[in-house]
Amino acid sequence: MAKLKLDLHEICKKGQLIEKELNRIINEAVEKRIALVEIIPGKGSGQLKKTVLRFLNRPDIKGLYHRVEKDSDNFGRLFVRFKH
Repeated sequence: MAKLKLDLHEICKKGQLIEKELNRIINEAVEKRIALVEIIPGKGSGQLKKTVLRFLNRPDIKGLYHRVEKDSDNFGRLFVRFKH
């Protein structure tokens, strides 16, 4: 199964870049009909993960994917699943 991965550790201090990268990876998954996107906000304080979840819950984004799963083994990782 094809999958895309976005590690936000490198850009976590750059708010505008985070949203830009999230948009990019979600749109790429839709365009290329990728079934799974792994997003790594990291463990930290949880603020970056909250930012990612808020982004994914936006009405314009929520309609693009099927569901979001939190990794039960790794607090700092999310999976976004698509149905194409």
